[in-house]
Amino acid sequence: MRHKKRIFLYAAGCGIEIECRDERAWKLLIANYGLMRQRSGTPQVDLRYVIDGGAGRRGFSVYRSGRAPFVAADDGEFLFLFEKNLTIEMQRQRSELYFLHAAALEYAGQALLLAGASGQGKSTTAWALLHQGYRYLSDELGPVDLTRMEVHPYPHALCLKQKPPVGYPLPAPTFRTSRTLHIPARYLPRPIVSQPTPLATVILLEYCPEAKSSALEPISTGEAAARLYTHALNPLAHADDGLEGVLAIARQTRCFRLRSANLDSTCTLIKEFTALRTQPELGPESS
Repeated sequence: MRHKKRIFLYAAGCGIEIECRDERAWKLLIANYGLMRQRSGTPQVDLRYVIDGGAGRRGFSVYRSGRAPFVAADDGEFLFLFEKNLTIEMQRQRSELYFLHAAALEYAGQALLLAGASGQGKSTTAWALLHQGYRYLSDELGPVDLTRMEVHPYPHALCLKQKPPVGYPLPAPTFRTSRTLHIPARYLPRPIVSQPTPLATVILLEYCPEAKSSALEPISTGEAAARLYTHALNPLAHADDGLEGVLAIARQTRCFRLRSANLDSTCTLIKEFTALRTQPELGPESS
C-alpha cells in the first residue's frame, strides 16, 4: 500500500497542511518540524502542500494548488527548497509581521535577535547559548509583530552547516542531510518557547576570525535600521517599503554590533550583557 499521511503545522499564526506520499519525506518533516505540529481540535489550514517521491523515487516533488511544482534531487535540497517556499508563503499570509533573517532566543522573558549574513555564525552562536540558560525561538527566522514588538517562535530543527566546536556536542538524534546538520527542537538543551516574546535586544553578528577577541558595542538607531534592512525578508509588504519597520525595531530595542572572534568569547560577552540587563535598577537609597 502506498504511503500517505498528513501532518498539520502551526507557525507565525499560519496553519499548514502537508500530505506526504513518500515515507522519506514524512520522516524528514517530523524530524524537522515535529514541535510545530497542531495536536488538538480542528486543524487551522491556510497553506496546503502535497509531497511525493521524485523521478526514480530518489528525489522529491512538492506541489501546491495553482502553483508550479518544484523538484528536489535529495534530502538536503528538499528541506532547503521546502523551507524557502514555506517562508515566502507565510509572509504572504501574515504580511503584518516583519520577517527578519535572524536567530531568536529568549532569556528572562525577553527576546534576543542575532542577525547577520550567511556564514556569520547565527545558528552556531544560538546553539552555544542554548547550553547557557537561553531558550529557543528560532535559528534563522524572526517574525516580528511591530505593533506589540514581539517575536513569534519558529521552532524547526536547529540547522548547522558544520559540527560545532568542542564543548557544544551534538545530541544523538541529530540528523545529517546532503547539505546540513539538523538538531530536532525536542532535543535542544532547554524547552522551547512557544509564545510570542517581547523583543528587547538586537545583535548584528560579524565573524572576524583574525581578531584577538570578540567585541560588543552599541550602534546608533540609523546604523541599526540600515543593517537590519539588509536582513528583511518581506520589506515591500510594509509602509515606506519596510523602512518604517526597521526604524521601529531599532528605536524600541537595544542594538549592538558584535565582532565575533571565537564562540566562547562571543557567548561570554552576550551572557555578561544579558546578566547586566536583567539586574534590577538601583534606587536612590542604593546609590
